Amino acid sequence: MALSSPRRSALSDQVITELRNQITSGEWAVGSRIPTEPELVEQLGVARNTVREAVRALAHNGLLDIRQGSGTYVVATSELAGVMHRRFAGAADRDIAEVRSTLESSAARMAAERRTERDLRQLEALLARREEAWATGSADLFVAADAALHLAVVSASHNDVLTALYADLGGLLIDRLRDDVGHELRPEDHMDHARLVAAIREGDAGTAGAEAAGHALNCLVERA
Repeated sequence: MALSSPRRSALSDQVITELRNQITSGEWAVGSRIPTEPELVEQLGVARNTVREAVRALAHNGLLDIRQGSGTYVVATSELAGVMHRRFAGAADRDIAEVRSTLESSAARMAAERRTERDLRQLEALLARREEAWATGSADLFVAADAALHLAVVSASHNDVLTALYADLGGLLIDRLRDDVGHELRPEDHMDHARLVAAIREGDAGTAGAEAAGHALNCLVERA
């Protein structure tokens, strides 16, 4: 549906809100390229300048990254996530891996103790999707599926602050995961996550925590 407003400033704010909703809802996932400017003009029914202004505003806030000659990509799901992405983009690989290990290990231990049947169904579905993505040989599909599984593990901790913190770091973690995976999936790099999901299902907090921590630190070893 086309957007309309008598004042351009209000219309621009309306377009910014619409584009932000596409990001926060997951319709445009972190790492994905958003529709082109002409496509957005057609979808929203507004002038090109209005679309351009909205995209630049979201890029300034850290949600989008405008890459000349390539397109515009989602790099964060919130303004805070954008700030964190910029703040820690140059952080050492070891520091990022250790933070990820700490967060995911704690979340996995809590998930083993607090998970619901709904959580388990989601984890099983995302684990299957991760394996299916690996089988396609597409690095982009695999990175997205792997990130979704890890976020679901954290969500299953039912600690809202931990989940929000992890989500705000999500863009940065996905960037590092994409670097780890590279452009080609290699059999020797595959890490089995079935044991992690099984430990959560069985309520084995110790094994769940150890598995989650190991996955993050193994990425660091492979980078060395």
